[in-house]
Order: sequence, then structure tokens, then C-alpha cells
Amino acid sequence: MKKGIIFDMDGTLWDSAAGVAESWNEAILAYGYERKPLTAGDIQSVMGKTMEDIADILFPELNVMQRKELLDLCCRLENDYLRRHGGVLYPDIRKTMEKLKVNYHLYIVSNCQAGYIEAFLDYYKFHDLIEDIECYGNNDKPKGENIALLYQRNNLEDAVYVGDIQGDYDASMSAGVRFIHAGYGFGKVEADVPEIQKFSDLIEVIDTVWN
Repeated sequence: MKKGIIFDMDGTLWDSAAGVAESWNEAILAYGYERKPLTAGDIQSVMGKTMEDIADILFPELNVMQRKELLDLCCRLENDYLRRHGGVLYPDIRKTMEKLKVNYHLYIVSNCQAGYIEAFLDYYKFHDLIEDIECYGNNDKPKGENIALLYQRNNLEDAVYVGDIQGDYDASMSAGVRFIHAGYGFGKVEADVPEIQKFSDLIEVIDTVWN
């Protein structure tokens, strides 16, 4: 049976909030939009939302066209920044993925912009671990649809999504896959699901999902 482990990004594999805030502040300044500088906390508070929803929250005074223009600039600078500097990678990601890859196929699905996952893979040189990716920025589809799309595209017979917030759980349920909560991440999940307190816990917890 072909089984997949599909990972969320922010709050599950890394915390890029500080770098995202820095790059977005550069974009905001270049665009000429006057607002107080974004903090890592501001970015963490909107992680997991679609890019358009984030723009609505962070740039409320701008009209729809202006939000899109500024968002596009933010995303370009962000991808460039993260490809050069990375973020805060949670401990034991590569070592744990290498062990998981012996028995499972590994993927990433995120609500991020196009190029964000690729920047992560480029900086940490994880292309050998991750077989396929999908994101909101590629097709404007919500996370649940993209989990299902990746599942079908890779001919999976069973899968689990690993994420840290309620929206991740909801998306996995929408896609019809199992869920593991990354309890060390940015949010809580109002459901009785398996939980890990550090990424390396997946080695043991993943067996309980299918056994």
C-alpha cells in the first residue's frame, strides 16, 4: 500500500516569521504604504491563511488592486530572502524525514504563495526527501482541495497530514486523510487526534496511525 505523509510548512517544519516580517517591511516601504512595521508576531498570527486573506488583514486601508500589487511585491522579496537566509528550522527535520522515507512517501501542501516551498527546499537542500508539493499560489485552491489533488496525483492509497492549526485539521478532514497535530506549532486543534511535541516524535506516532 502506498502511504503518504503530507506536511504543512509554517509551525510544522519551520518558523519563517522573522524573515517574512523583515522582507515584507522592505516591500511595504518600497511601495510607499504607511503602516507600523510588521513583527514576527504579526506574521505568526496570520500563518495558515490564504495570501489574499493575509493581505486583507495586514493591509486593510488599501483597495483590492493595491493589496494585490503590494502582496505580489511582498511575496517576491520574501521568496528571495528565504532562499538566501532560510528560517528557523525545527530540530531533527532531515534526520526524521530520512527515517520516515524508508516506509512512506513525503510531500508538502501549504496555503503559501508560489515559490515559497521551493525556497525552503532550495535553502535546506531537501529536494531528495520531498516527492511532490502543492500550494494555494499555484492554483488558487484551498488547502483541503490541494491535499486531495496531491493525493490523487501521486496515486496514494492512504495518507496523513501533519499540521499545527485548526485550519490544517479541517483541511485534512475535507480531503479525507488522517491528521497528526504538531503541538509545538502556532495553534491548537479542537479534536481528539494524535499529537507530537517535537518533530522527531513522528517516528513513533506515525506507527499508531496505521497500526
